[in-house]
Amino acid sequence: MNDPDLIYETIILGSGPAGLTAAIYAARSRCCPLMIHGLQPGGQLTTTTAVDNFPGFPEGIDGPELMENMKLQAERFGANFLEGEVTRVDLQERPFRIWIGDDLYRCMSLIITTGASPKLLDLGNEESLYGRGVSVCATCDGFFYRDREVVVVGGGDTAVEEAVFLTRFAKKVTVIHRRDTLRAVPVLANRALTNKAISFKWDSEVTEILSDTSGVTGIRIKNLKTEKVSELTCDGVFIAIGHQPNTSLFVDQLEMDNEGYILTKNGTETNISGVFAAGDVQDKQFRQAVTAAGTGCMAAIQAERFLDDLPSDPNLSCKKGACKPKS
Repeated sequence: MNDPDLIYETIILGSGPAGLTAAIYAARSRCCPLMIHGLQPGGQLTTTTAVDNFPGFPEGIDGPELMENMKLQAERFGANFLEGEVTRVDLQERPFRIWIGDDLYRCMSLIITTGASPKLLDLGNEESLYGRGVSVCATCDGFFYRDREVVVVGGGDTAVEEAVFLTRFAKKVTVIHRRDTLRAVPVLANRALTNKAISFKWDSEVTEILSDTSGVTGIRIKNLKTEKVSELTCDGVFIAIGHQPNTSLFVDQLEMDNEGYILTKNGTETNISGVFAAGDVQDKQFRQAVTAAGTGCMAAIQAERFLDDLPSDPNLSCKKGACKPKS
């Protein structure tokens, strides 16, 4: 049963690489932060079967195993974990207030690592094919498609960058776009249009991802002008139609850009003193496990320094990273 009088020094929302790294650093420095995570602890990496670009693992490591190892490391230093869906937050004054249903949790510093969710095609089988031919990150997975044929879905900056990157590995890259011109900025668009390894299917949308027991075998495409349906054989489908930062809880409280990413300064500081943001929730450019972990480290160190500078409260009795009103 939650104790509503308890005030944690630090609460971390989200349990991906950023959140778990923050938990490791916060636990080592100030004992017993509380991490609140949803139904998918570990974030997007729990859907990745092979992580080859996280330092320290020369043979690679499964995403779920990497996340479990990070969790065990945080637990070793005293981090606490709570599964629950945060339904409301109030950041107007300290202690900050966080609700899971009717249960209230309070803290003096808050680290937000709720991540960003890739936008999908809503075809029904994308998530089940993660790691078996469907990807949302060329930088993460491009290496596995050496000398194979892949498609990239989208026409914006991200899609074009992914397509150009994939030409380093794949023998053929096909971009599927709903319009007849790219939405990417001219310099990026020209880079793709002049690349002989990239072909385009204009005015088209993917209506089905074809697969067998081994993974993706191709896609079914519909031309939006002629309504003609065709199939294209491929080994991989890279969905690059954008990400949605998981920031709805913080609307009208934290400053965000026009896409909903939390704006930070001096590392991970938000516009509210004592609230920090790390990982994909504030990074729309890199979106890598290692960069998320780096900002998680930064957030924990900045939160520690923030707490060190707070004046002590004689009305609170503090022990092991949490405080209660003196009786």
